[in-house]
Amino acid sequence: MLYILLFPLHAHYAGFNVLRYETFRSVVAGLAALALALAEGPKLIERFRAARIGQTIREEVPQSHQKKAGTPTMGGLLILSSALIATVLFANPANPYVWLAILVTLGFGAIGFTDDLLKLRRGKGRGLSGPQKLFWQFLCAFVAAVVLFAVMGFDTTLNVPFFKNIHPALPRWLYVLFAMFVLVACSNAVNVTDGLDGLAIGPVMTVAFCYWTFTYVAGNLKFSSYLDIPHVVGAGELAIFCAALIASSLGFLWYNAYPASMMMGDVGALGLGAALGIVAVLSKQELVLPIAGGVFVVEAGSVIIQRYYYKATHRRIFRMAPLHHHFELGGWPETQVVVRFWIVSIVCGLVALSTLKLR
Repeated sequence: MLYILLFPLHAHYAGFNVLRYETFRSVVAGLAALALALAEGPKLIERFRAARIGQTIREEVPQSHQKKAGTPTMGGLLILSSALIATVLFANPANPYVWLAILVTLGFGAIGFTDDLLKLRRGKGRGLSGPQKLFWQFLCAFVAAVVLFAVMGFDTTLNVPFFKNIHPALPRWLYVLFAMFVLVACSNAVNVTDGLDGLAIGPVMTVAFCYWTFTYVAGNLKFSSYLDIPHVVGAGELAIFCAALIASSLGFLWYNAYPASMMMGDVGALGLGAALGIVAVLSKQELVLPIAGGVFVVEAGSVIIQRYYYKATHRRIFRMAPLHHHFELGGWPETQVVVRFWIVSIVCGLVALSTLKLR
């Protein structure tokens, strides 16, 4: 909203002309989101403690995690509120992609919030059932996809990483299903990864930075033409959204670093995962998401492999799934698992960014 109020002043004061640039507004939105997260974090922690909103620990996780029971949870409210407030303040409110990204994030965050509340009331991690959660996620994703393609008339071609001349065009109905899968899969993959202090938030920031780059380039006609990637008119405004996600996540990490004084909960994990998914779709870089989010893919994949392999053979491939628990039970300290996963995430992010030029 500040963009609408302040930018017209450039006709009288040349300094306000900087607001026309997404790069500048990204920086300002990021600083605002970081300041909000750092300022509100202690207040939110105290309120959660006073209301006894604490983490419930499932019995099947490593015993070392039982000591975390009672740690204030639903810290995702801090991330999402800081990021969305900063986005609304500095993004162009006339841009429909920004509002779609905000609404998708809120929708999936609401599902996570409901799940967190039920876990607190029922105890022992008994929130929404798997089918219930998937139903609401797919419903939210379906509404978003229909709005994007039926109302906005979004392009249904795919941009294939590392291949310059391969741009398959999918039928609209198939692309709707594909977009729904991207949102739901990314949301759940982030949720699965959120099992150690600071583990999920590091890769979230890495992927968000990649898509800060992708959205800015996709929205810039000169850069997109030079790099031969799809030009999406208006996608540059999503760079403000991505910058706010990075900065609010960084502010949350201040309180989520080991030993965590606040956990993000499903409200944060599901909301952030969906935010990354919708940005990937809107920037026409959907197929780069598994590369940038390699940690999320491996974590989610380890759960799927473990489950179906055990059903087929009654034996386990990993000591415990998701994969981070496998390394914990193998003797890695929690902080070592987190930092090493962050390193892998950074490498994945660099490979993803290389797709802009390596074709």
